[in-house]
Amino acid sequence: MNRPPSPLSLLLSRHTRRRDFITALAGATAWMSAARAQEPRRIGFLSSAYKDAYPGAEAAFLQGLKDAGFIEGGNIGIEWRWAEDQYERLPSLARELLGRKVVVIVAFDAPSAFAAKAATKTTPIVFFTGADPVTTGLVESFSRPGGNLTGVSVLFSGVGPKRLEILHELLSPAITVALLVNPGNPNAHTDAPEIQAAADTLGLHIEVVEANTDGDLEVAFTTMIQRRAGALVMLADPFLFARREQIVALATRYAIPAIYPVRWLPEVGGLMSYGASPVDLARLMGTQTGKILKGAKPADIPIQQSTKLELVINLKTAKALGLTVPPTLLARADEVIE
Repeated sequence: MNRPPSPLSLLLSRHTRRRDFITALAGATAWMSAARAQEPRRIGFLSSAYKDAYPGAEAAFLQGLKDAGFIEGGNIGIEWRWAEDQYERLPSLARELLGRKVVVIVAFDAPSAFAAKAATKTTPIVFFTGADPVTTGLVESFSRPGGNLTGVSVLFSGVGPKRLEILHELLSPAITVALLVNPGNPNAHTDAPEIQAAADTLGLHIEVVEANTDGDLEVAFTTMIQRRAGALVMLADPFLFARREQIVALATRYAIPAIYPVRWLPEVGGLMSYGASPVDLARLMGTQTGKILKGAKPADIPIQQSTKLELVINLKTAKALGLTVPPTLLARADEVIE
């Protein structure tokens, strides 16, 4: 005959169950804490352009991170945000990234850099700009940026006069040159005067034409013809980069020789380009971001300058325009597309 459990055994049983529950709870809490500790840190990526505006740049940025020991989907996660040429969206996208608790914001163009800077004074920012970041007010100096920003400055604006010289070498008679700019890009306000000064030296006349919508581009090229522009210099801008095929098609339609800031345009039929390698600067941004993830402060990380400049000439396009490229210019080209 089974005896009922004694009061003492019932008490011990309840104590054992309570102890097991507490032990299990503590173990679960420790596991959750460890899991949270192992969650990859988040990086915020902010760009004013469309996702495909920078061919090869995204992969180069990830390679720069990998070289620094950080792999997306491994020990880091990346929150990608693209404003799709709607600059007014950038402030809200920057705040959205901060709400995701990102440990650093990578601002992949000047408009994004200014939006990120306005959104936070504490979260580190790694930016890319084609203008002087000191002159435009992003940082205090190249060697010690100060604040929460550092990044990469590429020689887009510094080589503007050189682009004009190359174009003049190809088209030696004095001509009117159109300067295509996006007025919404802060770089336009520093680059245009620099090119105007170079034009004065060369005896050229500059006609500034603006475009920041798809419809503006057709109007801009019509305006060039009306103002008798015989050539075109395009300023660096993510909106314009994203429309590279449309811009090249318009330049071809109106038979306007043009020089561009990046190789993406001669690769799709543009005449030529002279400037920094976008892929090189994206990789540099990845290594700069890696330094911050390892504990460095943005204020102490010098601004890196991409010094790799390349001249790309599309000889097929030159022939279609009836232009003979001087042998001295061909000899200086890093790449000739035939």
